[in-house]
Formats: sequence, C-alpha cells, structure tokens
Amino acid sequence: MNESGSASDDHGTVGPCVGDLAEGELLERIFPRLPHADAELLGPGDDAAVVLAPDGRFVVTTDTMIHGPDFRLAWSSAHDLGWKAAASNLADVAAMGARPTALVVALAMPKHLPVAVLDGFADGLRDACAELAPGCGVVGGDLAVSDVFMIAVTAFGDLEGRAPVRRDGARPGDVVAVAGELGSAAAGLRLLFSRGVDADGVPSAEAAAGLRRDHRVEVEAQLAPRPPIAAGVVAAVAGATAMLDLSDGLALDAGRLARASGVAIDLRAEDLGADVALALAGGEDHSLLATFPAATTIPAGFRTIGSARAGAGVLVDGLAYDGRAGWDPYRDWDDASG
Repeated sequence: MNESGSASDDHGTVGPCVGDLAEGELLERIFPRLPHADAELLGPGDDAAVVLAPDGRFVVTTDTMIHGPDFRLAWSSAHDLGWKAAASNLADVAAMGARPTALVVALAMPKHLPVAVLDGFADGLRDACAELAPGCGVVGGDLAVSDVFMIAVTAFGDLEGRAPVRRDGARPGDVVAVAGELGSAAAGLRLLFSRGVDADGVPSAEAAAGLRRDHRVEVEAQLAPRPPIAAGVVAAVAGATAMLDLSDGLALDAGRLARASGVAIDLRAEDLGADVALALAGGEDHSLLATFPAATTIPAGFRTIGSARAGAGVLVDGLAYDGRAGWDPYRDWDDASG
C-alpha cells in the first residue's frame, strides 16, 4: 500500500485486500509461512499456545509498531516490517541474557491493506527468526481490523539456568562494551526524511528505493536491522554485570543503565565511530550495551567503548554529556532533520 492508501503489492500489482477474505482464510494463508519454534508444544490454531519452559522461568517482552510514528509503508516493504518487528523484540530478550524461543504476533489492519502485505510480513518474521535466532518461531497471535496498521509482538526467552542480566548490576571499574552498530539506523532515518520524500515532503517509495541502492547499509539498518541476538547469551556466559538493548540511542540508554546501577558511564569518543553525535543520540540500532568486570576478557562480538565509575549520568571523555537526549518517536518521526 502506498501513502495514499491504494491497494497494491510491492511490485505495483493490484491484488485482494484484507477485507476481501474472512479471518479464517487469512490465517490459512499465513500459517504455512510462519516459522515453528523448537520450544513449541502446541502452536497456532488453538485458543492459546503451549511452550516449553525447561528453566522453570521465562523472559517475556512486548513491543508495538504503528504506521506513522513507527514506520511508513512507502519506505518499508512488508518483509521489512516482519523482520523489524521480530528483530526489535528478539533484541530485548537477548539483552536479558536469554535465548529467544517464541513470538506471539497480533496485527490490526485496514480492510484495504493488500493481502500480499500480510504474506510478506509473515515471510519477514520467518526469515528474521531463521537468521537472528534459529529455533525461535511464531506460536500464535491475533488479527483485527483497524483504520491504522498496527503490529504488536510478544517475545519469550529461555535463561537456560542463568541469572538474568539486568540494568542495575554495573559497578565502578567495570568495562563498558557494545555489540552491534552505533548510529547507523539514525543515519538511515535521516536519509529517508531528507531524500526519501517527494517535492511535497511526502514519503516516496521510489525515492526510498533509490536510497536503498545508494546507501544500503544505513537504510537497511533502519528498516530491517540485524541486531547481534546471539551476543546476549555470550555476554551472560562471560559474566556481564549489566546489559540493555540500544533502542533509544547510546546516550539515553547508557543513562538508564547508569541510573539503575548507581554509577556514571564514561564513554570514549574515539571509540564511537566517525559521527560521534549520531552514535550518541541516534536510536533503533538495537545493539547490546553491556558492562563487564575489569578482569574479564571481553567476549567476541563486543568492543570496549568506555568504563563505569563512581558518580552519576553519562560522560564523554570525562565530561558530562549534555547533547541530544536520544530517540523519541513522538518527536523524531516528525522531525525532518532526523
């Protein structure tokens, strides 16, 4: 569907819309496309799913994506939406040091939404689980009608006998490290807002496609992120004292970790990449920020970017950070400056 609401798939071909099929027909269409979970005892088709919890506990998180403040159909393919919906929730599970096991997905869709979008969305879920969290699958969900396209995902994870890695465990002297990108998703969003629009500033599928060809790394970091999901378990096993998912920007999320732990997080500018301001303030990378005791060997996939020390707040090279606070969907999706 384009921004004007016409019913067409990603190739411009008009096809059946969600409102043309009954719920049962839609479910019969997408069930075969969805990935099964290794932990699944009873999956889609009953009133509720049954999932193994061999640890006796499970990690659970949920997130929503809404057309307008969270995504634009002119910029994101249906596959992108399924991928990102999975990836952003898998990252939250990984940030607890858990292995993702299952997803529950609910969609509220306009009647005029092409059924092809539903197909592509299911394929995106499948492919994200296969690449980022093998063994994780979709065990249930719900379909509803709405004037606005809305996606809600609940993700579950297995701690496998380990304690969860919380935000409040960092101590002075700990090493601060990150797995994944810093600022790439924000760079992609900035490009989309500045150059992925038509002459009237309306999101343009054609312009976005051109950006994706010319700036693939940045645009795909925003539309279809590939967070280091497996690094969550690696960090937990290595003895991480605190960890979180960088969904709202390094400065904002590091501040949350600092506040929860009662420490200051001192970041080294030289380790944050070429665009330090974007690395600090940009959101939606879904990288993993973790702290480790100073004597710990930092595990593969992580790189050191600073240290925890006595004090409060976020510092950069020893000075209090007073720049842009971080990602805010209420502000940033309407701010063409990115």
